[in-house]
Amino acid sequence: MSYVENKNGGLYLTGTRVSLDSVIHQFQHGAAPESILRSFPLIGSLERVYGAIAYYLANQSSVEEHLSRQADLWAREQKSHPLPDSLQDRLAANPRFPR
Repeated sequence: MSYVENKNGGLYLTGTRVSLDSVIHQFQHGAAPESILRSFPLIGSLERVYGAIAYYLANQSSVEEHLSRQADLWAREQKSHPLPDSLQDRLAANPRFPR
């Protein structure tokens, strides 16, 4: 079974709109597979979470390159499209969104 697919240049869990990036970021920050599944119920099963993690571990260098490109793209987009000051203030006041 294939757990990850490439769609329009992005890596996604097969048959979902859940990006591999989202799963791997949580995994890298110590989230258990069960916690990842609770965060992204559209994944559907623990098998698919473990499959995504196994894909990452088997292809770590290419996935890390992908994650780095995505981070660079995100940083460029943030600079070229800044959030309105009022929204930045609300996010800064929320402890769930550290700066």
